[in-house]
Amino acid sequence: MARIFSFPPVAAPDARVLILGSMPGEASLKARQYYAHPRNLFWPILGELVGARPDLPYPDRLAALRQARIALWDVLQSCERDGSLDSAIDPQTRVVNDFGDFFTRHPHIGWIFFNGREAEKTFRKHAIHVCDAERFRYTLLPSTSPANASIPPAVRLDAWRVIVDAPRRVSAPHPGSMAGAGATLQGSST
Repeated sequence: MARIFSFPPVAAPDARVLILGSMPGEASLKARQYYAHPRNLFWPILGELVGARPDLPYPDRLAALRQARIALWDVLQSCERDGSLDSAIDPQTRVVNDFGDFFTRHPHIGWIFFNGREAEKTFRKHAIHVCDAERFRYTLLPSTSPANASIPPAVRLDAWRVIVDAPRRVSAPHPGSMAGAGATLQGSST
């Protein structure tokens, strides 16, 4: 198995929301871009929500995320994996990113959205202990991965709308809860 490494975070100093994936897939690693697989719905969804359209140059998509106060990162800093599937990650090789430092440098983030179950599960098992867990609200969203074809694109888009609404909602879930539009969706995988 090859050891692979994730990308640096994309985050403006005033970011309010963090979207976490698990680890970039092969197409993303080759392109050196988040969510580069042509069938991944991440950029079409974020294009609809905040203008980070897939037809824009990659730096412009990242700028649209920063403008919307959305940060983007992966839970894992490195791991060993054959292929792109999260299920192929060797659990003994997981190294998580430095969330303690990241959240110190981004004190306005209050909501963490997980792009699929593996990101949520890995964060809760390996990273939540290094940060003030009660500071955040957590929402599991259906994965944008093409491997998650059991959930139609329109359903995923509707679930992801919470990203732009959540920071402004008056009646937000209790900090530390998994309440939210995507938290109860079944079949989500990265």
